[in-house]
Amino acid sequence: MVRRSQTEMAVLGALNMEPMTAYALREVIKDVLGHFWSESFGQIYPCLHSLEQQGHVERREGPRAGSSVFAINASGMARLHELLSEPVTTTPPRNGLLLRLFFGRALGPAKCRELLLQAKADAEGSLAQYDDLARSVAVEDAGSPDLPYMQTTISAGKHSARAVIAWVDEALTLLDQTNGAS
Repeated sequence: MVRRSQTEMAVLGALNMEPMTAYALREVIKDVLGHFWSESFGQIYPCLHSLEQQGHVERREGPRAGSSVFAINASGMARLHELLSEPVTTTPPRNGLLLRLFFGRALGPAKCRELLLQAKADAEGSLAQYDDLARSVAVEDAGSPDLPYMQTTISAGKHSARAVIAWVDEALTLLDQTNGAS
């Protein structure tokens, strides 16, 4: 699936939740989907315009003068279903931490330890954010048919953060055994 199709999926999926202005759409993609998906703001607006031109979304008058609200229509729902049904494509990972650790001998054990401890702190912070998000979604979206789907993505984030924490602990032990405690 090309990047454009994934942007379409994010935009149509967000509009499937509720009609919204382009600004609100941008915020939903950043704030709601942001824990597992990022989208360039420079991609969102052209995509929304293209979807409107293709007849997948409709523009209505917004709450303020000159603003517009976009809503997904039947054609857009069909396109969303088509996109969601395509096989998931994975992109090659680009992990700056792992790149540095792979060449860690040149960096030195103390700096590698620093990087690992920062990764653990970041993961612990993410885990706390996921816990907060899980609590707020459970309250704010109680009864929503989207709730179990939202919870699965939050759960994935929590599991990923816990995995990083466990991996860092293991990596620190390995580093200490290999280089002696720093």
